[in-house]
Amino acid sequence: MGHSVLVVPVPELEQVVRAHWQRHEPTWVSADPGFTHAHITVLAPWRAAPTPGQLDEVAAIAGTVPPFDYDLAEVAQFPNGTLHAPPTPAAPFRTLTGAVLTAFSDCVPYDGQFGAVDDLVPHLTLDHRLTGATVASVRADLADTLPRRCRAERLEWHWYDEGGCALKGRWPLGRGS
Repeated sequence: MGHSVLVVPVPELEQVVRAHWQRHEPTWVSADPGFTHAHITVLAPWRAAPTPGQLDEVAAIAGTVPPFDYDLAEVAQFPNGTLHAPPTPAAPFRTLTGAVLTAFSDCVPYDGQFGAVDDLVPHLTLDHRLTGATVASVRADLADTLPRRCRAERLEWHWYDEGGCALKGRWPLGRGS
């Protein structure tokens, strides 16, 4: 039983993040060549089986947000142990999440596990303390990778299921503006 997610892919860090998944969660590594393991979540969970109209709505939302640049420079840790890189600026990601939530207000981000929508921190997941990683070790591992200038150019719909992660749809940012 899987779940659906809307994400902004981070192709600039795909090799690093995919390698982490391969080491620590190999059954979640996608065989789909279009799937991007490195991403910043916009909304999870989303619709398991969206209607064509809902897919059109996501396309329209993506079209209103112009592509944007951001930096990934720091490694931080959430209280639950997730090691991540927060994007700077975070505002464009918050804007995109806000627009999606306006359209799909019944989809509660992370099922409400991490507080109110305004408390959510856009981030690229890098590792977890359960693997033995620390902020210092991840910083050292990524010394040649971060800081990195990135560009958000599309919104993707991913399906997550052990042994079956796949890209289900993608929409370019800014086509409707």
